[in-house]
Amino acid sequence: MASYEIRWKGSAERDLWNIDPQQIPWIVRAIDFLVNNAFPSQCRKLRGSERDYRIRVGDYRVIYQVGIKTKVVTIYHVRHRGEAYRK
Repeated sequence: MASYEIRWKGSAERDLWNIDPQQIPWIVRAIDFLVNNAFPSQCRKLRGSERDYRIRVGDYRVIYQVGIKTKVVTIYHVRHRGEAYRK
């Protein structure tokens, strides 16, 4: 399998400040798994987008984008499921 680089946007880092501290290790661990497989079985492609995907981590959603050619996974948001898809 190809190895991907993980890049965090500032928005995703700020989102972590609003999350219960007990949930953060689970979320970071799930994101770390994206290094080896950017398309795990539980990921879903977001409608209306070419490269945006999401994974579920409990009640939280990690919204990310995959650059196939550059081998980069960019984390855009980490939000509660009720807020994850609002623009």
